[in-house]
Amino acid sequence: MRTLRKIVLTVILLYGILCGAALAVMYQTPERFSRVMMHVPDVAFIVLPFKPLWFRARAGRLQVGDPAPGFSLSTQDQKTTVQLASFRTSEPVVLVFGSYT
Repeated sequence: MRTLRKIVLTVILLYGILCGAALAVMYQTPERFSRVMMHVPDVAFIVLPFKPLWFRARAGRLQVGDPAPGFSLSTQDQKTTVQLASFRTSEPVVLVFGSYT
């Protein structure tokens, strides 16, 4: 009975460590996150609670009504850069992040 208790506690401890490590990786930059995640075995996505951890790590600090943070993006032809701040006073801006392919 004592051996079973040690095994269960060890499994719980390892699970907690793995969850903590996954959360720590999710706080990293997207480049570092992808470099680590490409080495994670598929079974980890079934066993660990990735979705709740991801939502916690990437929650951000913006509240409803806060102005969008400034950023710049390259145009599709990669010849110029567009900054969000250049549109603030002229017209409403809708940001769509996704793929149309």
